[in-house]
Amino acid sequence: MTKRIERCGLRVDAALAQFIENEVLPPIGQDADAFWSGFAALVGEYAPRNRALLQTREDLQARIDAWHGERAGQPLDAQAYEAFLREIGYLVPEPGDFTIATKNVDPEIATMAGPQLVVPVLNARFLLNAANARRGSLYDAFYGTDALDAPPAQGPGYDPQRGSAVIAAGRDFLDRAIPLAHGSWADLSDVAERELADETQYLGETEKGLVFTNNGLTIELVFDPQSPVGQGDRMGLSDIVLEAALTTIVDLEDSVAAVDAEDKIAAYANWLGVIRGDLSDTFEKGGKTQTRTLAPDTQMVTREGERTALPGRSLLFVRNVGHLMTNPAVLLPDGGEIPEGILDAVVTSAISTQDVKGLTRYGNSRQGSIYIVKPKMHGPEECAFTDDLFNAVEDLLGLDRHTIKVGVMDEERRTSANLAACIAAVKERVVFINTGFLDRTGDEIHTSMRAGPMIRKADIKGSTWIAAYETRNVAIGLKHGLSGIAQIGKGMWAAPDRMHDMLAQKIGHPRTGANTAWVPSPTAATLHAMHYHQVDVFGLREEIAQEAIPGLDQLLQIPLANGANWSPEEIREELDNNAQGLLGYVVRWIDQGVGCSKVPDINDVGLMEDRATLRISSQHMANWLLHGVCTREQVLDSLQRMAAKVDAQNAGDPLYEPMDGNWERSLAFQAACDLVFKGVEQPSGYTEPLLHAWRLKKKSLVLAA
Repeated sequence: MTKRIERCGLRVDAALAQFIENEVLPPIGQDADAFWSGFAALVGEYAPRNRALLQTREDLQARIDAWHGERAGQPLDAQAYEAFLREIGYLVPEPGDFTIATKNVDPEIATMAGPQLVVPVLNARFLLNAANARRGSLYDAFYGTDALDAPPAQGPGYDPQRGSAVIAAGRDFLDRAIPLAHGSWADLSDVAERELADETQYLGETEKGLVFTNNGLTIELVFDPQSPVGQGDRMGLSDIVLEAALTTIVDLEDSVAAVDAEDKIAAYANWLGVIRGDLSDTFEKGGKTQTRTLAPDTQMVTREGERTALPGRSLLFVRNVGHLMTNPAVLLPDGGEIPEGILDAVVTSAISTQDVKGLTRYGNSRQGSIYIVKPKMHGPEECAFTDDLFNAVEDLLGLDRHTIKVGVMDEERRTSANLAACIAAVKERVVFINTGFLDRTGDEIHTSMRAGPMIRKADIKGSTWIAAYETRNVAIGLKHGLSGIAQIGKGMWAAPDRMHDMLAQKIGHPRTGANTAWVPSPTAATLHAMHYHQVDVFGLREEIAQEAIPGLDQLLQIPLANGANWSPEEIREELDNNAQGLLGYVVRWIDQGVGCSKVPDINDVGLMEDRATLRISSQHMANWLLHGVCTREQVLDSLQRMAAKVDAQNAGDPLYEPMDGNWERSLAFQAACDLVFKGVEQPSGYTEPLLHAWRLKKKSLVLAA
């Protein structure tokens, strides 16, 4: 039974109250009584507004469902459809000319271009790895992945043949990023003999080597002739260290399974630790005990003889929960659960206030800002609500107006279609917009659920709407002044073991004018950083800004499978693909509380999965079931056969609980079935309500045992 204490009419989990009162408030000089009084007043004002916004979502969806239902079997009339969306307020008028006015933004966001990591806050080791991914070894990234067209390393120790291939690839990179006036880096035997084509690229010296810059990113050449690598190098060069993950999103949302106060305290404690600078994690690796902490800055003497430092850590955002979910960590006076996004806004900002006040070991924002990414907002009204909420949080914590910055994730259809108005609603605090295939596709399917059956999932990536979505996001961002002030981002590379393919394909992201894109690991961040040395993002933007913004007619094209006549084999293949990915993710979420992990797909390729991928799979199967493309029996057959495959893929996990044959006992399997068979009725097609309910049931059973 959860122990609760009353705080100004709120019934707060006792451990959460203790955490806030003992760890969060004292360093920032907040009186506990004043805090709870202000917090209760804030919740009293904003919880009803939050509920009203969710009701608006439901009302709009009901009207869209009815409109499609009345026209079942008819071709979609695009003009009539757009007029209808305007009539019901789903589409709002364009806001006219405006430019964002965000102040005090760190250069990693405003004026630099480079990779971005997203990391689950509940995993301290991963969180530290991500925070420390600001600087990464290019040699390690080449040596330990498939990035190179060369045989993999042989044996447990250093493989000189593989090392030679890495050294050659490193020299090739240097020739492109820091070209010499004459010849190649491969011809140099003494770095002192170098003559750069542009001598301004040389910045200075560190204890270990020399630092250069290209496209705003640093490159450190590390020299150690006694090392295994340096011994085989003409210059004694032992590593090339790239500035990599400029920013990291510390995630409390899609990549975590946080369903109660216990989970939220663990999440907030890790955020506090990484902000305060004292987070550490001890673990076993290779038979040895290791302890990981935050990396310090790297000291440098500039070519002018001045002492400075290269940042050792990624600049951190924190991704709060969206507007939909509530959490039992705090109960309202009427007995209802607190909207989780409101709880996150207050607690994560209170923690970050230690950084604003300069009370942390390393510091995060040098501009005194707090960076919050806000996901799953539906349209400008919800963005305006977030702006008001952040105003109230600033007042509660005694922060200057617009200290809290916001990242607007363009991942819901109503936001995509009204993006300019969404940006206008937060124009004095916006620092980030992005695109992402996953949640955006889930919402595309759910919004148009009753319009007809959708094309196959893989084909959606090539559909008209998503091309318009990707292009519009950048173009609208540039039109309204984000360049030089805010990030324009792109989505995730989901296959962490396929770095060769990533190097070949992900250069497309900076070529769109986006100054950041998501990668699945620190190693991937180091490799993706090479793309920002190849592409001068800010130099491209003037040209890109001259291009026409795709119209709404393209964005609103629904990916319907008009006239498709799939064979039974094709239907089974699609169902199996969806079912396997769905089960592989859900079984870890429900049984082990793992919100993001590398999950083998149906072809045993490891892909990073989170709730966004689950939303697509469950909604796609629900859509086909609704329109008779498949039957309930076919879906259940796929789920049961794929459960056996997922069991086999997890056979080496001692904590894994098999699903095959345990249909009534496996809560994970039952949750997976609910996600499909109840998918049509889920709010916005989100998976969280069902996942949370089944996870809470699982936790209660474990506790009872």
